[in-house]
Amino acid sequence: MKTIIVASSKGGVGKTTIATHLAAQAAQAGQRTVIVDADPQGSSTRWAQRRAGMANGAVLPVDGTKRNWQKAVPDDTQRVIVDGAAGAMAADLESFLDQASAVVVPVLPSALDIEATVPFLNSLAKHPRVRKGQLPVALIANKLKPWTNASQQAVAVLNEWSIPVVGQLRDSQAYVMLTGLGKSLFDYNSAQIREHQNDWQPLLKWLGKAR
Repeated sequence: MKTIIVASSKGGVGKTTIATHLAAQAAQAGQRTVIVDADPQGSSTRWAQRRAGMANGAVLPVDGTKRNWQKAVPDDTQRVIVDGAAGAMAADLESFLDQASAVVVPVLPSALDIEATVPFLNSLAKHPRVRKGQLPVALIANKLKPWTNASQQAVAVLNEWSIPVVGQLRDSQAYVMLTGLGKSLFDYNSAQIREHQNDWQPLLKWLGKAR
């Protein structure tokens, strides 16, 4: 099974929104999907519970705050998305990093948020699998307002880092509404929604290469 971790030590970066959307996309693609909620707030768990009755796209929630969370993941699972706990550093994610296929780190387009992400990335860089190139790490520029200088400058700064920026997601209230309903952009097919879905394609393509 492929395991994707969505994590950041910085709160409010849209970590749960990205994790739930990745889980929904995998489930809608026909993969047996589990979302491991490592955040004590339980937002991902509630999201998965709200969509439990869907004919297509249901996602099994697993409590990632427990040490033996792996035992709750069915053997036939094809995709695992881990919603990391807010404030967690690499050492706190050890049980997930040891078996992950990739790590996705959301970053908001402001100097303060970019600076606050550096210690987390530095802690990831020290993990043996990351250091040996066995565990790829990528950034997601999240809640962008592409028409503003602030967002454009933030993306330019991130693109200068050695860690690739594999997605740029626009700021939209639709994400807040859909997550609260247990839904995602990938559960719909209108022209307006497809425009936002296109923002996800570079990230999905990058994850497709992860083993």
